[in-house]
Amino acid sequence: MRRVRLANRWQPYRWELHEVVPHEEAFGSEPRRIFGDDHEERWLHPGYRVELYADDAEGYYLNATVDTPCWFVLWRMEEAATVAEEPIARPEVVTVSYHDAGRWLDAQENVEQVPAPAEVVAWFREFADAHYVPEPRRRKRPESFRRLEDRFGNPASVSTGKKYGGGEGGGGG
Repeated sequence: MRRVRLANRWQPYRWELHEVVPHEEAFGSEPRRIFGDDHEERWLHPGYRVELYADDAEGYYLNATVDTPCWFVLWRMEEAATVAEEPIARPEVVTVSYHDAGRWLDAQENVEQVPAPAEVVAWFREFADAHYVPEPRRRKRPESFRRLEDRFGNPASVSTGKKYGGGEGGGGG
């Protein structure tokens, strides 16, 4: 995660996703500051695992078939400072599923994306190809075959005969 200083007195900085990298044992298990100067800080958050599930194969397929497949990261601000002088942004979940990212965005969570490397894309694309079965397209019935309903959803009928008014030559009006 990266904290970038802003030229704004109301909001002196903002947090954003910088990158997702493969885990290495040397990273340890706790978040730590790996870079800092007057303009930005970068924090390493090790130990996130990305797992693929057959029931989300469509989400991986959708990601794999766009121009720039990516990682999606849901992150939240700490409630209280734990490893720094003030609260920091912490990733909660890392995924490659469009469906997961969409649900999180619908819930108004902080979700950001960065491009995924080719070997990661090949990994989840292969999984999606093995598990994703597109739903067959259903033929849409022409509107002329649609059942008539009134505005309350009750069956409606159409007649061509006159229901009100006088007969032929009856006048009255």
